[in-house]
Amino acid sequence: MRSGAKTAVVGAVFVVVAGGVGYGGLNLWNGVTGGDASVGTRSDDAPKTGPVTGDEVTATAKDFLAAWAAGESDRAAQLTNDPVTAGPAVLAYREGAKVSKAVITPGTPAGATVPFTVRATISYEGVTKDWSYASELTVVRGQTTGRPLVKWLPSVLHPKLTANGALRTGVSKTASVKAVDRNGVELTAEKYPSLGPVLDELRKRYGAKVDGTSGVETWIESGSESVADTTLLVLKKGRAGTLKTTIDVGVQAAAEKAVKSFGQAAVAAIEPSTGAIRAVANSPAGGFNTAFLGKQAPGSTMKIVTATMMMQHGLAMPGSKVECPAQVSWKGVPFHNLKNFKIDNGTLTQAFRRSCNTAFIKAIGPLSDKDIEDTELGETARDSFGIGQVWQVGVPAADGSVPESSGGETAASYIGQGKITMSALNVASLSATAKNGGFLQPYLVAKELDDRQFATADPLSGKVAEGLRAMMKATTTGEGTATEAMAGVPSPKGAKTGSAEVDGQSKSNSWFTGYSGDLAAAAVVESGGHGGDAAGPVVAQVLKAG
Repeated sequence: MRSGAKTAVVGAVFVVVAGGVGYGGLNLWNGVTGGDASVGTRSDDAPKTGPVTGDEVTATAKDFLAAWAAGESDRAAQLTNDPVTAGPAVLAYREGAKVSKAVITPGTPAGATVPFTVRATISYEGVTKDWSYASELTVVRGQTTGRPLVKWLPSVLHPKLTANGALRTGVSKTASVKAVDRNGVELTAEKYPSLGPVLDELRKRYGAKVDGTSGVETWIESGSESVADTTLLVLKKGRAGTLKTTIDVGVQAAAEKAVKSFGQAAVAAIEPSTGAIRAVANSPAGGFNTAFLGKQAPGSTMKIVTATMMMQHGLAMPGSKVECPAQVSWKGVPFHNLKNFKIDNGTLTQAFRRSCNTAFIKAIGPLSDKDIEDTELGETARDSFGIGQVWQVGVPAADGSVPESSGGETAASYIGQGKITMSALNVASLSATAKNGGFLQPYLVAKELDDRQFATADPLSGKVAEGLRAMMKATTTGEGTATEAMAGVPSPKGAKTGSAEVDGQSKSNSWFTGYSGDLAAAAVVESGGHGGDAAGPVVAQVLKAG
């Protein structure tokens, strides 16, 4: 206990009072070391080795939490495996976040990991408010000392805190915003968790433009100009300016529910006739906005673009005969269909509806003498679907990439592998473009707010647009790979399934995109397997809500 500190005992809790400011800390033994002189202080001649014991985990966690809660930043730092970084961070927790009191209660350890809850009081210029949340820490054995130590991570202090971030309390740097959906219904992160990072970005960009004023808040300063700060607590509200978005709360609610049952999943929905974004949802919610920012191979959903390229260059139309052997070789690189299926005497429509990889590779082979095989897919993606152009959505979003390729990567790109990357928003736009007959850049807020320039693309010819819609419709019927998932989705409808192999994953990522009426959507479920199995039901649930 520090010199001059006064203690008041309430049950088993010691409340440390220093300089007249209460800063409570939980301590179930006595003093900060828990009554065990060896914990965090002793250095044996022969350092201990091996995993930390249950007693070491319990004692070290409680000592660290007590030191942190008591405002003992130096002491808390010495109980971690990175005191140089931990000390200033713990100090900034108190001084930067203006925490005047904290009571931290450890939970039941799970191995070397200890969950805990924080009940803090934040005070700033006469405004005081309680703040509570949960986090966790892990105890490891020091590499040189053998002591049990808390593995230092910024997320120990708060689960959303990163290495470049910092906790702050004060007058917010951005004006308050009341974001509403297309019909004026308020959007909040509490009701729609996936919108949390989106709302933070909207506030950062448009708060002042809609005449909002700043309030007093506690937030995580991201440390990056490209990443919005995250509000954690509002002590005093500013005046919120109203910002209208294109979100539809009915579709958004369905999207949130649809991805929730998966560990890693994302979905986006667009109105084909306008480009307006109707929903965006991620699992886990409230973190990285994978639906907008993901850069993943789209798998066979890319065949929408490949088929467009084939039709535009006179290679095949929906009724054209195309070969679909079980396997095919492109410049010495073998490719095959799922379970080596084949289609005898089939058409492009049959190859599309069953997602025949070999047909989309073999039919394009003769194009090599026209010197477009390595570049034309990217040009079609850019000029007809806007992929690879700069999308000014209103919040950060990946633009999609179909780079020039060569050798086996060219054939892989025709089926959505190789170097191609897209987000769920990009893939949803593929369906929206097919349904609409031309690309309209997706957007979340009106471009007039900040005079953004929207990306544009050439409209599809009538024959190409009709051909795409016919093949996507066929995919939802009979032997089509989307038939089961799209059952019950209202017509007119169309879809395309996909699965993308990822290094290090035992199962492919599941992709699915489709449209119904004037709503298009796409979803990706990491390690979800076949497109219709995991991502398909997600998209279907969203489309039914439209």
